[in-house]
Amino acid sequence: MSWHSGLDDVVSEQVSLADRNWLGVGGTAEFFARPTDAEQLVTLVERCRENDLAVRVLGGGSNLLIRDEGVTGVVISLDQGALVENRITANTITSGGGAKLAHLVSTAVGAGRAGLESLVGIPGTVGGALHGNAGNHGGDIGQWTSQATVLTRNGELIQRHREDLVFAHRQSSLDELAIVEAQFALEEEDPAVLSKRMQKNWISTKANQPMSHENTLCLFKDPRGIGAEKILEQAGLKGAAAGGVEVSSRHTNFVVAHPGATSDDVFRLTDMLREKVVQTVGVELEYHFEIW
Repeated sequence: MSWHSGLDDVVSEQVSLADRNWLGVGGTAEFFARPTDAEQLVTLVERCRENDLAVRVLGGGSNLLIRDEGVTGVVISLDQGALVENRITANTITSGGGAKLAHLVSTAVGAGRAGLESLVGIPGTVGGALHGNAGNHGGDIGQWTSQATVLTRNGELIQRHREDLVFAHRQSSLDELAIVEAQFALEEEDPAVLSKRMQKNWISTKANQPMSHENTLCLFKDPRGIGAEKILEQAGLKGAAAGGVEVSSRHTNFVVAHPGATSDDVFRLTDMLREKVVQTVGVELEYHFEIW
């Protein structure tokens, strides 16, 4: 009997991950699962533990580099059913961890709930945003988070309340296997005013980023006190390339992948960029993205 017996409608084998990450490169997942609710998600993780299968949870794929040889074990995507829903109750919005951050922001603005509009233009899912405490325009998602339901690597669902949560610059204490659901305590404000503020933030965020039709990946974390973009420009690395990838001409901390690009091309390019920056600026850059 298969390890995923009874879950055959949500588990597939040898699924390409290249079209499930923003850069558009990488191999296949040995198993790929798309549960529709927390109950199925818990069952999947329990089965994986019983069968000694590695588990990874895929968010929006905007901050991920997948190796060309692919991923063994099970990749779980939270992009179905209750795991992507946004629900409004008074001044609280409850959002599934797999919901797109953009949908949460637009839902809040449309309902006249202020606080999250500063996050417009940031890619990825709500779970990913919480894990890295995504922020922009002087605000971050952590300051509005009142509660989160997380799934541990042992398959246990735990509620984390505000007093249990720690948020810092681009990091949080939410480091379990998956963020299943989160609640945000927001403030009431005129939707028209919020919409104008959101549009202004969106224009500012998108002005210098790569074009939306391009396959891109943000490369490095910002060292304290200076942006990685300025460091790379100072090192003369705008337009640097390796194989099918090159540094974006619009934003030097992004790489753009062209047809035929591979994850090995990315590693070759980033190794070259990091070495050049150390030589010219004396700064060691850290990857901003996760590697599978």
